[in-house]
Amino acid sequence: MEKSTEGMLQSARNQKMTVQKLCLLGMMTALVFASNYMRIIMPIAIGGRTAFTLANIICCLSGLLLGPVGGLASGLGSALYDLTNPLYASECWITFITKGVMGLMAGLVMRSAQDRQDAKYPRCLAGALAGCAGYYVLYFFKSFAYDGLLVDGLQPMVALAALPLKIPASLFNAAVAIIAAPPLCAAIRAALRRAHIKMA
Repeated sequence: MEKSTEGMLQSARNQKMTVQKLCLLGMMTALVFASNYMRIIMPIAIGGRTAFTLANIICCLSGLLLGPVGGLASGLGSALYDLTNPLYASECWITFITKGVMGLMAGLVMRSAQDRQDAKYPRCLAGALAGCAGYYVLYFFKSFAYDGLLVDGLQPMVALAALPLKIPASLFNAAVAIIAAPPLCAAIRAALRRAHIKMA
């Protein structure tokens, strides 16, 4: 009887954690979606457009707080935003992958810290760096292969020449995420730890 009661309590705890994780995942997806509206779209001479955005902060934060599953929030929230914007709707599936990798990479760095609850600023910073690095490798490949060669029909050398035009906005977006996401992560995780709430 005692074992049966203990098993029921453990099952209830597991169910509660699953519901909590789903709620947190939905909340971060909504925040990523909303944060994508904080952007300035800039046309460039070759290869279409680029954008200054604050959304990368929340994309990184999703992985830093939720672990690898945060990649689902960063990818899905960004892809849903694309579907509301005619400029990006056709590329929503690519955004799901690239922004998803940002959250995934940040979350993978945080995973080893979760059991020990030692996710302080250096770990959060490493996660944000990994997330941005993973995203921008895919972003520049997409800009070259998909935007440049496939959509715009540019010659390979011309498509390569267009990439440096995207560097200023990319550096700004990455820098903002790397500067802002780690202290937010460290502060939020510390507050949740004091409240005995585990994010991931």
